[in-house]
Amino acid sequence: MADHLPLLIEIGTEELPPKALPELAQAFYEGVLKALASRRIALPEIPGELPARPLYSPRRLAVFLPAVSTQQPQQHSEVLGPYTNVGLDASGNPTPALLGFAQKNGLEWQKLDRVTDAKGMRFVARSNRPGAQTVDLLSDIVNEAVKGLPIPKPMRWGTREVGFVRPMHWLVILFGRDVAPGEVLGFKADRMSRGHRFHHPKPVWLNDAGEYLQALREAFVLADPRERRDRVRAEITAAAREAGGTARIPDELLEEVNCLVEWPKAIACSFEPDFLRVPQEALVSTMETNQKFFPVLAADGKLSEKFIGVANLDSKDPSQIRQGYERVIRPRFADAQFFYDEDLKQGLASMAQGLASVTYQQKLGSYADKTTRVAALAAAIAPQVGADAAQARRAAELSKADLQSRMVGEFPELQGIAGRYYAAAAGEPADVANAIDEAYQPRFAGDAIAPSKLGQVLAIAERLDTLAGGFAAGLKPTGNKDPFALRRNALGLARTIIEAGFDLDLPALIDSALDRVAINMTLVAKRNGDGVATAVDPAQVNELYDFILERLRGYYADRNVPGTQFDAVADGRWPSLLDFDRRLKAIAEFARLREASSLAAANKRIRNILRKVETPIPAAVDPDRLVELAEKALHQALVSALADTDPLLAQRDYVGTLKRLASLQAPVDTFFEHTMVMADDAALRDNRLALLKQVADRFATVAAVEQLSAG
Repeated sequence: MADHLPLLIEIGTEELPPKALPELAQAFYEGVLKALASRRIALPEIPGELPARPLYSPRRLAVFLPAVSTQQPQQHSEVLGPYTNVGLDASGNPTPALLGFAQKNGLEWQKLDRVTDAKGMRFVARSNRPGAQTVDLLSDIVNEAVKGLPIPKPMRWGTREVGFVRPMHWLVILFGRDVAPGEVLGFKADRMSRGHRFHHPKPVWLNDAGEYLQALREAFVLADPRERRDRVRAEITAAAREAGGTARIPDELLEEVNCLVEWPKAIACSFEPDFLRVPQEALVSTMETNQKFFPVLAADGKLSEKFIGVANLDSKDPSQIRQGYERVIRPRFADAQFFYDEDLKQGLASMAQGLASVTYQQKLGSYADKTTRVAALAAAIAPQVGADAAQARRAAELSKADLQSRMVGEFPELQGIAGRYYAAAAGEPADVANAIDEAYQPRFAGDAIAPSKLGQVLAIAERLDTLAGGFAAGLKPTGNKDPFALRRNALGLARTIIEAGFDLDLPALIDSALDRVAINMTLVAKRNGDGVATAVDPAQVNELYDFILERLRGYYADRNVPGTQFDAVADGRWPSLLDFDRRLKAIAEFARLREASSLAAANKRIRNILRKVETPIPAAVDPDRLVELAEKALHQALVSALADTDPLLAQRDYVGTLKRLASLQAPVDTFFEHTMVMADDAALRDNRLALLKQVADRFATVAAVEQLSAG
């Protein structure tokens, strides 16, 4: 018998949930590997063989391993028995306890080994036995893998007490040419798989595990998800090209459709061109989210009246499928068209007036209250970055109006997008209309910030108010709970400020936002019959600043910025996040200098010395009190460095500043080598402390470089 064979495991079911299918398949694959490893069954690497991987389709979870050892290695066991003072009597004869232990382990008591531990000597039964045949272990391995699958709500069917993600119909466990004995979920293992439900509605005989993929292809099933995904993409692309356009193929939708079909066939369809006057985002959302269709874009990048559906069979009469796809999409498009037309009749300004009756948050009032706060913030921020204050205020005033629209009521994901269309239809300036939409950017992780300056201003103002309101109303995130998405808003705010290049005083903006929230909360309380006034808690400015800064930690970590470098800059609590970013880039360059490590350690030593000083340190160094050559040399080098870095700091040239300060490495090291800082003479000691403080303070004008020290 060969020392290794291919292994195929396939669980056949009713149609599996498409969004959960890849995760289930991966978990099943990893569970099988884990169960094999726990039994020390090897998986030899065989050049030229198909790679081990999870396989799946809508009606099956499968694992294919090209080479699995046919037998476990020799099994060694060691069982600890009684101590000698218990196992032997005073005459050295075995006690019943020892005889029972020996009998249980199939050995004569004289053949038991002895080992010594902290409590003394004891008997031990050691044995070696041949490993089991892998084929005899496979049902246990599969059952173990199935038990570990992430199935939150197992289904039960018939009279079975056990459940699975969907009702099961067949089981294949094929090791080479042999069917493994045993059962899984009440199904006995077999070599009979199943083909396509319509093209091949009968069992598929598998002669050998290695024939699996080809046998299923011949039965109109592509069991390899990569092969099937490539086929789906190719079919869609070809159908769209034939229809005269280019298909929009989002990865998430492609994966979902890939989990809905076993034998994909793309069908080009169309709808009435009159629907194209509806915002194309609504049409795209309907096609992709509701119907799993792929829109076709014209040469100019705009939506065309064509779309692609992917059938799970190669029909003899594709027109029937085409008519079905077109029939299901038409009512949804008609609804979207009706909503759009009705919203245009109402108008965005009228929608905005209705926000007064929509509660944003009990303590923070209505969406109209929030809009007023955001408008004031946007108008204040705009002049600081060169944007038009009046336009910023107008965009903010209209920014939430589309929440009252029928379109957003049906398509919540169109918030801002619908507002852009309605603002443009109402004759608002293009910049204002675009800003209403752009204010939501970044909408998700990895999304770009708002592209226009006005959109960036509105995005900052919106997030500032959300954060200030959340903290003031006691809605700070706890654990996994963050109902107002404050973490996401904090990162979006920070990213927008940095990536837009806005040099803004963040604590001042936070203070302004909190002040407006406090005033508004007082008014809301009065409206609600509660006369309690709300005041800004000064501590919340720092708390909110720290909260935003902490979100940046992950942002920079994703860009491979070490935590030590982030901490070195964060230590300064710089008010401008743009300035923070510049300093971070400077500290990264400094860290690459050969002098950086020594200077970081020296600064750490200086900070430790200064921290222990209880008396005031002189503000200036007295050159007449410098007696050692090393301290004189350091002072001279420092005076020169201060003069050189003053203009660099004024220009915020932090890279140049740190590179110039790097020249202090040699005199600082020499100073510590030859100078006693804490001299007995108080005047001498204070002068040396003043010198060291000037060194540390100049580095601190850029960052706390001591944070880079590993010591």
